[in-house]
Amino acid sequence: MSSLTDTPKIARITAAAPFWMSLGLIPLAIVSAIYGGWTLILLPLSTWYLFTGLDYVAGLNTANPDLDTPETDLYWHKLITLIWTPVQLLTIFGLLWYVVATDHLHWVEEWALFAGFGVISGTVGITYAHELMHQRPKSERWLADILLASVLYSHFRSEHLLVHHRHVATPRDPVTARYGESFYRFFPRVLKECLISSFKAEAAMLARKGRPWHDLSNPFWRYWMLQAGFVVLAALIGGWWGVFLFTVQAFWAVFQLELVNYVEHYGLTRKQLGDGKYEHVLPRHSWNAAHRASNWLLINLQRHSDHHYKPDRRFPLLQTYGPDEAPQLPFGYPVMTMSALSPTIWRRLMNPRVKAWRAHYYPEITDWSVYPGSNLT
Repeated sequence: MSSLTDTPKIARITAAAPFWMSLGLIPLAIVSAIYGGWTLILLPLSTWYLFTGLDYVAGLNTANPDLDTPETDLYWHKLITLIWTPVQLLTIFGLLWYVVATDHLHWVEEWALFAGFGVISGTVGITYAHELMHQRPKSERWLADILLASVLYSHFRSEHLLVHHRHVATPRDPVTARYGESFYRFFPRVLKECLISSFKAEAAMLARKGRPWHDLSNPFWRYWMLQAGFVVLAALIGGWWGVFLFTVQAFWAVFQLELVNYVEHYGLTRKQLGDGKYEHVLPRHSWNAAHRASNWLLINLQRHSDHHYKPDRRFPLLQTYGPDEAPQLPFGYPVMTMSALSPTIWRRLMNPRVKAWRAHYYPEITDWSVYPGSNLT
């Protein structure tokens, strides 16, 4: 077990440095905006293929950090999540101002630029928002809200904290992909169901306090105001075209997020205990991936089994598990999300693993027909 406890400052910086690689994506966005053309493929390529190649070279990281590491030793790890919010906002609206002011890119190139940056604001930005929303300091939760508003997906915080973590791997969680469900069925379903379930969850919390849904303490008011503010800013910079490009960026960010959500729990379900109850969440209810480089990009999000087991654990301290404790993905998220775009490839890759998961962790269950998505073919 590796430890960050009582380590010199230079050692703490060195340990955190790989997680700062995401900042290298910002210059690529600037280059794409300046030159257009073939450079516009740099953003998706750097996210999907570069880190896939780095995973191949860097291999797996199965070492677990010391859980007794003090908070002060995590400063350089936390800092990257704190500074990303202003970096992302400056990049989005800076690019928007640039393309409107210079007018040297064809409209198709402008669309491609913002679609490409949407991959970054989804892969990195929403991942960082996910880390921040789980923390206790209000300042960090506010940064999460700002990041999510910048991709017009603010309700993700309520859905994730109040619905997903409570009901993961059960039919009550929209984000748990059912066995056999393609991403193209999953995506429109979660867009609708997550918005409804998150609003209902917040309204239910207010009702328990004797307050109506429209009480000003409902975070949806904050969500709507932040999102409206960003849309207005986009309009002030670029008019209706600015709003369109901002929305393009937001759509592809959400698309990337839901690709990851699709991968994280595909085909997994908690054991039913009767009376509508399920067993407690365990590491086995999330797919785990120990691929080193993609975990640098995603600040250990692929150690998802531990995140659901201990949701308040900061990303540098997340643990990884072996196959006896958690199901393992064959590749990191970059490859897995690309595979999810092809239902045929995905089924060949993952359906046998779901069958093996059921046989390994629940050999006592002989009738899966009472579980959703149980038609193993």
